[in-house]
Amino acid sequence: QLQLVESGGGLVQPGGSLRLSCAASGFTLDYYAIGWFRQAPGKEREGVSCISTRGGRTNYADSVKGRFTVSRDKAKNTVDLQMNSLKPEDTAVYYCAASPSSTSCSGSIYWGQGTQVTVSS
Repeated sequence: QLQLVESGGGLVQPGGSLRLSCAASGFTLDYYAIGWFRQAPGKEREGVSCISTRGGRTNYADSVKGRFTVSRDKAKNTVDLQMNSLKPEDTAVYYCAASPSSTSCSGSIYWGQGTQVTVSS
């Protein structure tokens, strides 16, 4: 069974950090571009970051540039999202998704169940 599972969410104060991890079972993440998306209450889902199959190309939403970093851990078959300097507006459910494209995350076909990130004092 092909499955993505996110972990690492939680409650953090503004200015704090969290590290999300996207783990795969049943397939290898190396062959997929991996995207992180988020959806806040009452808002549409938005793309946060995308990392290419070889990890050489990364893209970020303007709202998180300079604060978030996406990376691959091939040994663990995970893709991690390091989130620093978190703001209340980063509060959302975060999802990872796998796309069969080598560089684009827009055609993601496998999705995780999401992990809640809450930034609040």
